Amino acid sequence: MNHPPVVEWTEADQPRSARWRSENGAPPPRRIVLADDRTKADDAYRLACEGTALLWRGDFHNARQLLTAMARRIDRRPRKTPPADVTQAFHLHRAAQNHRARILGMLLVPLDATFAVPLHRAPDVREACTRAYGPVEPAGAEASGTTEGGDPTTTLVSLRELLALIGANEWRKKGVEIPALGGDRIHPHYGVFSPARGEYVDLVAEAPLPTEELAFDIGTGTGVLASVLARRGVRRIVATDQDPRALACARENTERLGVAGQVEVTEADLFPAGRAPLVVCNPPWVPAKPTSPVEYAVYDPGNRMLHGFLNGLADHLTPDGEGWLILSDLAEHLGLRPHADLLDAFTKAGLTVLGRLDVTPRHPRARDTSDPLHVARAAEITSLWRLGLADGTASAS
Repeated sequence: MNHPPVVEWTEADQPRSARWRSENGAPPPRRIVLADDRTKADDAYRLACEGTALLWRGDFHNARQLLTAMARRIDRRPRKTPPADVTQAFHLHRAAQNHRARILGMLLVPLDATFAVPLHRAPDVREACTRAYGPVEPAGAEASGTTEGGDPTTTLVSLRELLALIGANEWRKKGVEIPALGGDRIHPHYGVFSPARGEYVDLVAEAPLPTEELAFDIGTGTGVLASVLARRGVRRIVATDQDPRALACARENTERLGVAGQVEVTEADLFPAGRAPLVVCNPPWVPAKPTSPVEYAVYDPGNRMLHGFLNGLADHLTPDGEGWLILSDLAEHLGLRPHADLLDAFTKAGLTVLGRLDVTPRHPRARDTSDPLHVARAAEITSLWRLGLADGTASAS
């Protein structure tokens, strides 16, 4: 049995301990001190920069204000002129983001055995935590290694992460309006990539269908693309993912949209068994290393999913079928993946380009001139590559 990590601190001259939880994969802090309404933002910021976490014992709303004050201290540091090399600018931007997340993640709050926050004026976060963490453990379950004076039913979490859970739960309840679904909404679960950038969904809604019989949706996430295909009249879609949260999310969305009878959501690393005349994939667009589990929807280290899809497509596509690759060229503008490498990957996989649909991004960051990556974002194009089998590529089933 895998026990959660345990963190320790001293309170009222007594050793204390609790379980540590971090959905972002942050390691448990090595040193914890207490903080409350009397703690000054400068002191909190200094301690966090030194690697000391602060366990909040005061008013919940004051903790939020302290977190905001710490963020201001990070953001007001003099900004260096971005380097002319856009690739270097990208790596520096990522490093700055990681530094910011690490510092702000040092302000901690407790959760009790029911996922309630035992602080004055704390909101009810039990639903948000249960949806992100899973059901509370049964009475009597204990963490391994708690010290004398510790409470095995208490968990410490980053306030920043807890606020993200609350926000994600609100988005899950509210949903994201999808024009390609006639304005119906997709409800993303925590940790599942939200289709807030709708231009790639529009490409799938507009591309000419090669079939209405069967399609595979590889890495379905929220199930949005499978649902669009179902609404377009594809009679059967097999939607795959290997993330349990994504599988649950896709099943819930297809049920809510009334297309569950057409969409089979199944666990798989990329492809299901068999072949289809249409195979769709929207892999992470940037070939960089994720720094937390939730970033795997954005960053694809070593182009693993992209190459996995391309190299396996010939074995899962019918002879006259099409593979639809939805991919932004942002990585090309960042100097992370040359355009020629993508074309070469098509050729090595035994694929040929049948056509391509392009769309420019509509999100605000594409127009934000203060963004250190603005030049790359402004030039970005998202494409739906229609790929077919090169002559003689199809192998025996």
